[in-house]
Amino acid sequence: QVRLVESGGGLVQPGGSLRLSCVASGSASNIYAMAWFRQAPGKERELVASITKGGSINYLDSMKDRFSISRDNAKNTVYLQMNGLKHEDTAIYYCNADLERAIAHVPGYYWGHGTQVTVSS
Repeated sequence: QVRLVESGGGLVQPGGSLRLSCVASGSASNIYAMAWFRQAPGKERELVASITKGGSINYLDSMKDRFSISRDNAKNTVYLQMNGLKHEDTAIYYCNADLERAIAHVPGYYWGHGTQVTVSS
């Protein structure tokens, strides 16, 4: 079993930055891939970015220029640095992980509870 706990969400003005963190526990050392998904009100959950244990990264194309995913395997933690935030980035951001495969548009098995990001002036 893997437990994922997100932090770092909050209220930010347009153009601002936030850094999300997700700490894994349990069988965290066995995690192969970690990812961030988000779900805006009235919309489906979508992949933001994913990263494997070896550092292979996959981004949603529209986010490559503003978002950056990184991972500290020693700390079992994945980060999402978000810059130049826009109103449309408002969503609940979920951490996701899988023990066996890379994560793309099909999510991994384990989910965190999510952290709210609100972009508003």
